[in-house]
Amino acid sequence: MALGGKKMGRPTDNPKPYHMTVKYDEECKEILEQYCEQEKVPRMEAARRGIRKLKDDLKK
Repeated sequence: MALGGKKMGRPTDNPKPYHMTVKYDEECKEILEQYCEQEKVPRMEAARRGIRKLKDDLKK
């Protein structure tokens, strides 16, 4: 480990310390795969984009 006990990795302005495991059905799998291929993004980036789209539905 590096000095101070922290792991070394790529520096980032937007760390992502939270983890999530998700179960989804065949339809969601197909949608996710098509979106990732079309947008050339990894699955987790697609998931983050989807979560951000929920922001408009939040009651204020």
